[in-house]
Amino acid sequence: MSRSPDQERRAREDALPPETLARFEETVLPWLDAAYNLARHLLRDAHDAEDAVQDACVRALRHFGGFRGENPRAWLLTIVRHTCYSWRRREGRHPAATEFDEELHGVGERGDDPEPAEERRRTSAQVERALEQLPAEFREVLVLRELEGLSYKEIAEAVRVPVGTVMSRLSRARERMQRALAGGGEGGYGAS
Repeated sequence: MSRSPDQERRAREDALPPETLARFEETVLPWLDAAYNLARHLLRDAHDAEDAVQDACVRALRHFGGFRGENPRAWLLTIVRHTCYSWRRREGRHPAATEFDEELHGVGERGDDPEPAEERRRTSAQVERALEQLPAEFREVLVLRELEGLSYKEIAEAVRVPVGTVMSRLSRARERMQRALAGGGEGGYGAS
């Protein structure tokens, strides 16, 4: 199907200059793994996470002119977070926890000894299940801090809450994770 002359004109007007596109790729592409990791934990579905990251990158590209250049990782993860929450609202669902999938979530094999590898798989699966059981506001700060290494200030900017709230949520998330991993299971997630 060919485009009309009007569509061609609009496409040329919307096209980014090559230097802007190159700067965007240099700025954003290094953080795609972090973006996917956050999306996967927020949406609890690998395919939805891929789609959400793609949507977030399109949004980031569209609004790249407004990027101040201070912290591209936090900027992208903020967009991913908003995209994930919009995605969930649009889909009208709050997905249930998914089963741990070794192919998706597992740690690669290290060495030839199967016992340590099996223990790592078991531990990884327990941590993943405990993380999936956390409420979204706890899960997102824990993922951003412990898996993505963002500072408290960067997390506060990404989730748009005060630093004190980030610290409180992290503390409560870590406490719930500890209880769950110590054998508290889902019962360890009562109101606190």
